[in-house]
Amino acid sequence: MTAQPPKPDQADETQQRARTGTGWPAISYESLPWDLDDRGPISKTQRRRVAGPYEAAITANIANIDALPLPLATQALADDATAAIARFDGSVGTLIAPFASVLLRSESAASSKIEQLTASARAIALAELGVPRANNASQIVANTRAMQAALALADSLDGQAIIALQDALLGTSHPEFTGQWRDQQVWIGGSNFGPHDAQFIPPHHTRVPAAIDDLATFLARNDLPALAHAALAHAQFETIHPFPDGNGRTGRALIHALLRARGVTTNVTIPVSAGLLTNTSAYFEALTSYREGDIEPIVTSLAHAAFAAIHNGGILVTDLQEIRASWDERLRSRRDSAAWRIADSLLAQPAVSWAALERDLSVGAATAYRAIDALVEAEILKETNNNKRGRIWIADEVLDALDEFAARAGRRARPSAGTPR
Repeated sequence: MTAQPPKPDQADETQQRARTGTGWPAISYESLPWDLDDRGPISKTQRRRVAGPYEAAITANIANIDALPLPLATQALADDATAAIARFDGSVGTLIAPFASVLLRSESAASSKIEQLTASARAIALAELGVPRANNASQIVANTRAMQAALALADSLDGQAIIALQDALLGTSHPEFTGQWRDQQVWIGGSNFGPHDAQFIPPHHTRVPAAIDDLATFLARNDLPALAHAALAHAQFETIHPFPDGNGRTGRALIHALLRARGVTTNVTIPVSAGLLTNTSAYFEALTSYREGDIEPIVTSLAHAAFAAIHNGGILVTDLQEIRASWDERLRSRRDSAAWRIADSLLAQPAVSWAALERDLSVGAATAYRAIDALVEAEILKETNNNKRGRIWIADEVLDALDEFAARAGRRARPSAGTPR
């Protein structure tokens, strides 16, 4: 099943499907021929439904738009959310405990949950140690790497940086999908036989490079309100849908990269995906509205998500602080012992193994044995297996706090628009 590339003059024959008076360009559409692959089994009914041409989106250029057509109330909401993000980043960043890594992992898990990829905090922690786990946990760990790559590349958000983000996400599990833009038509929803019944059909793959170049220019701007800038860049990326897979998670990582590039965050990753989880229907509907030329819903959605994330993240930080304080009362080892160093590390990595201790804390075997015994005696760690070579201990209290954070983020609502994969 293949789509023929658009002819140069087809763009002049598109139908505008925009809301009038919004001041933001809507996507347009072009009619493209569809060649049905007859090699697979398909019924006559299905064949009729995917016969003939289909309409794919054409993204508008947004790089040089002068002003954002947002209501004053939405501008004020976005500004308040931006200020709240900066305050939270500053307050958490001053804490001694490694909350940056905790919040980064939490954002990764929440962004993956939007794609219906869920795993317990325990499964994720064990997957980070390299313990073979269910595929979902491994994909969430990969998403954490993509988030880290996004922050590292925040100062150079061009096309190659975006490719690197998606490679960090899928390079291990699906390398065939990485390293370049997609080379075929994709669609969201509908059937596998053709795009005709899809909820949304992104641009033809031949249009992706130019669309990404325009987006990269938009990303480099610094004259737009930061949170609105991030929301619109994310929505444009999801509309382009430049990869065969991983677009949703890569696009949400792009939000954090842009907030870091604009100086809104410097210390931590605000788990905005956990905020989006509180109303995923509104999030997907906002992406649809964006494509119709109305940018207010996606800016509002991200602003509300930021407030929800800050509230939820604040509870998590408090819970972890209380857990850590309770350990001070229970752990009887000397303050300069390895046990205390391991205890400090458990907030960031609530599962430990011999290999991890040797790698991350440079703890020798004899010292590690004594430290682990002290932490087990204090009921801070619990052994999960009896394999002498691969012994692993977990901090149940930390894992419970992370699971409670995920539960507070809410269950995923059924979207009424296409899910950004």
